[in-house]
Amino acid sequence: MIKIKLWRLNISKTKKIALIGGAGFIGHNLALSLKAQGHMPIIIDNLSVNNILSFANIETKDRKLYWSILNKRLELLHKNKIDVNIEDARNYNAVSMILNDYSPDIIIHLAAVSHANKSNKDPHTTFDHSLRTLENVLDICNNMGSRFIYFSSSMVYGNFLDSSVTEDTQCNPIGIYGALKYSGELIIKAYHRVFDLPYTIIRPSALYGNRCVSRRVGQIFIENAIQGLDINIQGDGTSMLDFTYINDLTDGLGLVIDNPKAINETFNLTYGEARSVRAMLEILQEHFDGLKINYIDKDLLLPERGTLNIDKARNLIGYKPNYSLDIGYPKYIKWYKKFWETISNY
Repeated sequence: MIKIKLWRLNISKTKKIALIGGAGFIGHNLALSLKAQGHMPIIIDNLSVNNILSFANIETKDRKLYWSILNKRLELLHKNKIDVNIEDARNYNAVSMILNDYSPDIIIHLAAVSHANKSNKDPHTTFDHSLRTLENVLDICNNMGSRFIYFSSSMVYGNFLDSSVTEDTQCNPIGIYGALKYSGELIIKAYHRVFDLPYTIIRPSALYGNRCVSRRVGQIFIENAIQGLDINIQGDGTSMLDFTYINDLTDGLGLVIDNPKAINETFNLTYGEARSVRAMLEILQEHFDGLKINYIDKDLLLPERGTLNIDKARNLIGYKPNYSLDIGYPKYIKWYKKFWETISNY
């Protein structure tokens, strides 16, 4: 408890920040952003979930592409002198040694199987990489007196009963992924009540951006378009999602870290405006000719969603997203086309 009180007096701008599962799509972009903001991030990741090792023994048509993207992540982290500790967050003793040596001001928990469909098909692995890692890191964090930041998901809300939700909207997840994320939130709040652990919970939505291999909808659309493959859309394309460009999320995290008002709060950190999947497709069609579109049955375990209200983040920490879908998605398409050319040349 004494360490926590000392931490709350820490007004230094530069923070030592450990990212658990930090070599993933969100994590590596966040680490690069934090380093650019003057912080001192390190990463702990076993590289097995949506990463290098998960593609090591699997023959897929996208293997060369994904390995190139994943190696680019590691190259950027190395170039920016961000340490990557290859360790499994399920190994309590190993992670504890790393964190005790580093003594971070803040620990960010990103470890998870970050895909709803994969979670429903393999709940054991999802539980292991989500709650087991959370259990370990929370205990270590509490012993060290560090602040804890947890990445949850818009999936905790389940089906949106209105066109938008706030952080106070009742959560009712309908799949394994959302249920585990919400369980994590409840466990963290219990740690706060019992041990006075300072925390912040982040709920992102429909992320897209550079160097993603998680097979999110925006990524799949671009990859299929580049290769001249059909575009498959679940449902009729009217499903609404609060698409969020990765830079808006990482900028928002910078505000969360720097502002004491974010402590012990939950935030929707999204663009704050739902758009249809069809709208994303229309943007794609502006950059690729002759796309063939197929409409397939919708996965009933994927909830009907909409806008995540971001007024709380705007008012409390000054969050201001800059990348609407009309700005962010063309930017992502441009990056992907350029990256595709580089790997096609060797």
